[in-house]
Amino acid sequence: MFNTDHLHPMIVHFPIALIIVGFIAEVVSLFFKSEKCLSKTGFYLMILGTLGAIAAWSTGQLFTEEPTQGEILKVFQKHETGALITMILMIFGSSFRIWLVVQKKEKTPLRWIAFGFYFLAFAAVTFTGIMGGTMVYDFMMGQ
Repeated sequence: MFNTDHLHPMIVHFPIALIIVGFIAEVVSLFFKSEKCLSKTGFYLMILGTLGAIAAWSTGQLFTEEPTQGEILKVFQKHETGALITMILMIFGSSFRIWLVVQKKEKTPLRWIAFGFYFLAFAAVTFTGIMGGTMVYDFMMGQ
């Protein structure tokens, strides 16, 4: 029988990988400006990472149990806050980046706003992943 408790751990790795690799593609595209595929790759991974962040946050809210006390509760709250911040940053960043593409303004200085959202989401997803790993490996949550 399928257990819904496993949905969050199954899904959460996708936005982590997509956001991190997408951001790295964006950073590398700054150094290799002639390679148009790097920035496009970062753009598509940003959109997929946003969808993954929404799915990961949703499954975390719907299918995981919150600890009630102790040190793990503090870690859980940091993890939950980081996940929400990551999702919000990715939604705003992706929406702004899509707007830039549609308006054909992706080569203007406005692109740095989208890059800033991506950087902050990269930092937030990294922090969130560390907190999730701490819960699993240090506190054996979900074991």
